[in-house]
Amino acid sequence: MKYKFDEDEYLSEAQQYIDTTYDAHYAKNQYQATDVIIDSGHGLGFCLGNIFKYAKRYGLKNGYARSDLLKILHYAIIALHVHDKEIGNVD
Repeated sequence: MKYKFDEDEYLSEAQQYIDTTYDAHYAKNQYQATDVIIDSGHGLGFCLGNIFKYAKRYGLKNGYARSDLLKILHYAIIALHVHDKEIGNVD
């Protein structure tokens, strides 16, 4: 399929970015902070809060950093996971 907005390329880039987060120093432990937050029942709020945080700082703190946009995508994917786990796959 030919995507009008190159979605396939951006999804591939997002996956590559997410893969690098698993190699980060804070991901070496068995449980990441995100795991504990989700397990305590605050996963959706945490993810949505981080989406807002990175959206707000885009263009400000680090300039127009693509990494902020990739972080938004990553937290949105985690939010989908939490949504499906806690609420179910409901539209």
